[in-house]
Amino acid sequence: MKILAGDLGGTKALLGIAEFDGDTPRFILTRRLASADFSGADALLRQFCTDAADELEGVTGACLAIAGPVSDDGRQARFTNLPWQADAALLEQQLGMPLTLANDFVAVAAGIATLSADQHLALQTGEPLADGVRLVIGAGTGLGMATLVPLDDPAGSFKILPGEGGHIGFAPADAMQARVWTELLAAHGRVTAEQVISGPGIAAIHHALTGATADPAEITDLALGGNVSARQTVEVFLAAYGAFAGDLALALLARGGVFLAGGIAAKIMPLLRNGTFLAAFNAKAGHADLARRMPVHVVTDPEIGLQGAAALARRLLGH
Repeated sequence: MKILAGDLGGTKALLGIAEFDGDTPRFILTRRLASADFSGADALLRQFCTDAADELEGVTGACLAIAGPVSDDGRQARFTNLPWQADAALLEQQLGMPLTLANDFVAVAAGIATLSADQHLALQTGEPLADGVRLVIGAGTGLGMATLVPLDDPAGSFKILPGEGGHIGFAPADAMQARVWTELLAAHGRVTAEQVISGPGIAAIHHALTGATADPAEITDLALGGNVSARQTVEVFLAAYGAFAGDLALALLARGGVFLAGGIAAKIMPLLRNGTFLAAFNAKAGHADLARRMPVHVVTDPEIGLQGAAALARRLLGH
């Protein structure tokens, strides 16, 4: 059995063709493409199919994970950080195979459900419950989330619930975060968590604190190299990220664990481990002990969303 899977984000797109060994996809071809180089999902798929050529033979279905909201039936999707729409019926005509669409963090959650030990690192071991809810959060171009709710069956399977938690209001926790909030409020009106806890959010924090305009990747590189102002920017980002993750974890009682995906966490791992994130995650007043019992992991596999999309294709398309 061969599956076409895609993880289409606001900055990059990962696509691949996978075969299955039991429940685990094994990719025989993967491609990374820059989203900005294409006019839409159809053009991006056209390029991938050209690259894949003969490997498409025998592919029986596809799932595209989309960085944005997806309709309940998995047939329509709108990208949050790109002016793109995706229509499953049109893409099926293009590919000549059944296709479903899924939110990108639903795909990440599907990958988390079968996560192996070498695909994550623990920030906080906590006291995990095997049948506890798992929360998946990821800061990258945007801020995504999904929840895995355990089902009462012998297989230990999960139901995956999509969410748009990145678009809840941002609550500053100190004076520096208040400076960021004030600047974003003046520019945009309502301030969301995603406007602070994301790649663009890192740039917004840096501008609010220093007045300088810089690329998020440049800021994180400078912070890792010891630059003082860039390090302060990343510390504010980590404090906001930790507080947000901890708040959602409390709301869901995520005793199965909190999993940080997205491109930023793995990149800044040395800074993520310095304590700022976990201090904010656990700073929950009378519920601090409960927060400390929740495991926190960083997902280190950059293709976890692609793996999850393949698993969703197999499940949702009846393979």
